[in-house]
Amino acid sequence: MKFFKRLQLLRVRQRLYTTSNANQNNYECDIEFANAPHFPVMWKETLHYLNLAPGDTMIDMTFGSGGHSKKILDTVPDVKIFALDRDPTAMNFAEDLAKKYPGQVFPLLGRFSELPKLLESYHIKENSIDAMLFDFGCSSMQYNTPERGFMISKNGPLDMRMDGNRSTNSPTAADVLEKASERDLYHIIKYYGEEKRARKIARALFDARYMFRSLKTTHELAKFIESLFSSEINTDQLGRFQHPATKTFQALRIFVNNELNEINHAIVIATKLLKINGRLITISFHSLEDTIVKRHLSGNVSDSVANKLPLRYANWGKVWQNKEDIEALTSSPWLMLHKHVLTPSDEEVYANPRSRSAKFRVIAKIK
Repeated sequence: MKFFKRLQLLRVRQRLYTTSNANQNNYECDIEFANAPHFPVMWKETLHYLNLAPGDTMIDMTFGSGGHSKKILDTVPDVKIFALDRDPTAMNFAEDLAKKYPGQVFPLLGRFSELPKLLESYHIKENSIDAMLFDFGCSSMQYNTPERGFMISKNGPLDMRMDGNRSTNSPTAADVLEKASERDLYHIIKYYGEEKRARKIARALFDARYMFRSLKTTHELAKFIESLFSSEINTDQLGRFQHPATKTFQALRIFVNNELNEINHAIVIATKLLKINGRLITISFHSLEDTIVKRHLSGNVSDSVANKLPLRYANWGKVWQNKEDIEALTSSPWLMLHKHVLTPSDEEVYANPRSRSAKFRVIAKIK
């Protein structure tokens, strides 16, 4: 199966390579973000499904360097955008865009969960926002800055905080490796990294403290985990080489930034802010993010928390009784506007390889 997937990928690349430069430029040069710190993923689909009208108000929940917002501003007259991001670096881009589009862009520095407080000074009421956009995960500018500590291939301190130094009380990835118990390390790596070898990695990381082994930089952590599996060849689902520390890096990043809880909280906030028929777009890059969106979409939410188990296992006694009980358990304010999850085109993946794992969902608030 891996061989055929690799063969399919090679054929796509060969076909794209032989196309004319004009066709390739649709995604590489047609937009002015080609050399920007962050290349907006699936921006054409975003514009289409947002379906904004002149004068509408939306919230870009993951502003980054403003790729999606810039395209929206260039396309829809008089649209108003609240530009939210937890990264202080992103606020520099938001402030520059606000100067270019006065009265249309409003920078907001904070996490998803801080949004209601940040909107207080703007007197934003419930059921007043036309659309919200999420582009989950790290931005390219975070990955490409070694000092942020996100990348295996770029040596830097093991930081991984999306907030940077804004939240001095937040632990860094190095703090987690130094202070977490072996049991906690195992759970972090297993559940947030979906790493099958989590137990072995957690034990080795815990034992390293007593061997005076320094794990303060990205390269030190990457080489340490690589040494545990020196005889193994790691590949992803397409058969491409994958560093053995990739999933551990993902797990630490998600834990340090409390990403999954923030996503869950954000969707709860969206149910209050969006108008009826208001649209919510989510672009996720791994199953953990997308699963939370699907749980909310199916009504699998209890006390504002996306349940880990499917509903039929959460309360089997009720589910199998009658239709009314099932409908009560699965009541959801959301309607998905397309039958299947959308993914990037082959052309976009070729032009922007980081988009290859993107899953694009459009849901509308219906009640």
